[in-house]
Amino acid sequence: MDRFAQDVRARMPLAEAVLLLWRHVADGDYLEQLFEKHRGRNYTDALSFSQMVQLTADCLLRYEGSGRRAFSAARQKGELETTVEAVYGKLKRMPPEISMTFLAGCTDRLRALYPSGAGQRLPKSLRGFEVVILDGKTVKNVQKRFKVLRRRAGGVLGGKALVAMSLNTGLVLAMHGHPDGDANEVRFVGELLPELDRRLGEPRLNLVDRGFCDLTQLARFRERGHHFLVRHHPKLSFHRDAKVRPIYGKDREGRTYREEWGWAGVPDHRHRSYVRRITLERPNDEPVILLTDLVDAARYPAEDLLELYRMRWGIEQVFQQVTEVFGLEKLIGTSPQATIFQLAFCLLIYNMIQVAKRCIAAAQKRPAETISTVKFFDDVTTHLTSWSLFFSHTDTIAYLVRFRTATQIRRRLHELLDSQWSDLWIKSSAHKRCRKAAGPGASRSHVSLFRVLEAEKERQRKRRHRRPSNG
Repeated sequence: MDRFAQDVRARMPLAEAVLLLWRHVADGDYLEQLFEKHRGRNYTDALSFSQMVQLTADCLLRYEGSGRRAFSAARQKGELETTVEAVYGKLKRMPPEISMTFLAGCTDRLRALYPSGAGQRLPKSLRGFEVVILDGKTVKNVQKRFKVLRRRAGGVLGGKALVAMSLNTGLVLAMHGHPDGDANEVRFVGELLPELDRRLGEPRLNLVDRGFCDLTQLARFRERGHHFLVRHHPKLSFHRDAKVRPIYGKDREGRTYREEWGWAGVPDHRHRSYVRRITLERPNDEPVILLTDLVDAARYPAEDLLELYRMRWGIEQVFQQVTEVFGLEKLIGTSPQATIFQLAFCLLIYNMIQVAKRCIAAAQKRPAETISTVKFFDDVTTHLTSWSLFFSHTDTIAYLVRFRTATQIRRRLHELLDSQWSDLWIKSSAHKRCRKAAGPGASRSHVSLFRVLEAEKERQRKRRHRRPSNG
């Protein structure tokens, strides 16, 4: 039987690799310590946080996002002592602080296994920076299971998160979540940046879209020796320095750009700063206007900064894959807190697949961007499903426990993945996206579940206050 099990495992290297990564980042003792530190009024009784995490993983990776199937199967196997409703209840009350720490802490452990030399190739002049993209993500398509929602038209929004992604590694580093899906993610910058300061040692270049273009955020981006590259928003005034002549040039596609130097903000604002403005003219489209505090044009050429800004689209691709590929499209729980936890979980799964994919890319000496995450993950899920048919959860833990340290796990990952390759994983050539014109009735209104529930609580409170006493 040992020889048979060995032969079976050898046929499913992708499953073993992902399970090794999962056991390392989601170690039971670590998860319980995390929960105890941030649990608030939540408690552990028959269902521990580490069990909750494992049930969610089974739901997303084995049962196509069906919580009831995953929880019922765990009860049938004797792995879940409480009821299915109790699992949903714990998910409903999951504090956002736990979700945020879960993603950031597990990703920290995952980064220790990141293959050397497998990162994104940045423009030459910017390779000394840790480039971090910040953007907001709203969880949509919440089912109308709450009574107060049943007669409402339009879609329902779950939680909202400001997400930070490292362009160097392709990993999502951290997020700051909030139950209100209509919240402006810009308000969370002050909470998220300190998390990045604790995790990144190199000078950071914050790469953001124009929604973050105001003097308060630019001042935050410059703190502790960091820098910014932001798309200019018309609401922020720019006053050109007449003593410095503009510079004209062409980007790598032959389009004309203009560089100017001056001050962002009105003269009496305390956060007013000296910046460099790069304006790229685009035929038949609005110009791209960037602001940066990297004012040395010789050291940081405009062509490199324009190329880097185009890479900002990478976080939009992450959000699309997290929704369509990694399980955020079908929500397990419908409370705002549950949607934030599932978002954090799906981002962590994305990170694990990125590490496995980049191990293979490094061994094959090819850019990781040429490997399709969707096609690769299809094979991963096939291997994981097959693994679950042959080995129980207890058998899997008994086998994986022999790889205890990061060094042992890294060595085993090389043994499993260095020889793996399939031409089916090659990413299809990019096609220009066509924007469809919105026809009549194409728009759809959305309402924040958090705001609806808070309004209902207030209505009930006023109703109780108006109720006459029996005396």
